[in-house]
Amino acid sequence: MKKAILIVLVTVMFGWAVYDFTSSSDETSVEEDTGGNKITSPPPDNDEGGAEESNEVGLSVGQIAPDFELTTLEGETVRLSDYRGERVIVNFWATWCPPCRAEIPDFQKLYNEKDVEILAVNLTATEEGEEGVRNFVNEFEMTFPVPMDANSDVATTYQVQAYPTSYMIDSNGRIQFFAMGAMNYDLMVEELSKME
Repeated sequence: MKKAILIVLVTVMFGWAVYDFTSSSDETSVEEDTGGNKITSPPPDNDEGGAEESNEVGLSVGQIAPDFELTTLEGETVRLSDYRGERVIVNFWATWCPPCRAEIPDFQKLYNEKDVEILAVNLTATEEGEEGVRNFVNEFEMTFPVPMDANSDVATTYQVQAYPTSYMIDSNGRIQFFAMGAMNYDLMVEELSKME
């Protein structure tokens, strides 16, 4: 009974997040990051034009992804900027999120088979504890870095409104694809191939 209530609650929360995101996607919000750079929201889905590359830091396709520094589950420091020169997927996820659980095996397969770095940013502030995250990582045999967003600072910077959310970033540090919700392996490969 508790599981059923939890599943209904998570489904309602996810649905509300999607509704909230889509109803406010016509507005572009702006906020300042700690470095004083402007960060803008992702473009609306109806933006069919090609993304223009920009040296501006932001969340729109073509903009430079905001840098962040977090500590991994193993206690190592990870900075997004350290991966400049490589293709990177930044994935925001939580152990209690069913769509996150569904896409993690595809991320692991992609990591094993393709030339891409994956930073699986755990939304630690939403978790019951670090041990649950560790058990999840072991259960799914995740071998890519798992940075812990303990205070939701990075999730706030990246305006994460639904779980999972992923940003695909090219070797120049520019966002090339944004996905709110789970992706499957075929979509991952398709979008990654556009970044070669």
